[in-house]
Amino acid sequence: MNALKSTIALLILCPFVRAETATNEREVEKTIVISGNDLMKYDVVAFEVKTGSKVKITLKNIGKLPKIAMGHNLVLLKSGVTAVAFGQKALAAGAGPTNPVPNGVKGDVIANTKLLGPDESDSIVITAPAPGKYEYVCTFPGHFALMRGTMTVK
Repeated sequence: MNALKSTIALLILCPFVRAETATNEREVEKTIVISGNDLMKYDVVAFEVKTGSKVKITLKNIGKLPKIAMGHNLVLLKSGVTAVAFGQKALAAGAGPTNPVPNGVKGDVIANTKLLGPDESDSIVITAPAPGKYEYVCTFPGHFALMRGTMTVK
């Protein structure tokens, strides 16, 4: 009997959960779509957002090489953290195809996508922080040298 009551309660609550997700999606003020390719480049290397706005950043891996050889992610860094310094620190902490954002560097990160293989995508939703410049980078080993960009918050 308790299981039946739990099931009924879950079915009643499910529409509200879906509505909240839809509401959150509607609250997004700006969507940025960035592609990464087999040449280790993002197609968007700079964009602007307003402080306090809800921003959705979607990364698409449009490359064809397998994830183990050419995976891509997007790691949005805290203010004052440079992509090159972070990439070196992540590499030294053991960043690799199975652990793209090691524990030793997570304190420098605002948000990150998962590591993507060909034709995969992932999104992060953030509330834009204080005005300033925030770099983003791919932490697949060696990619930080070329695969980076800047989010400017005004």
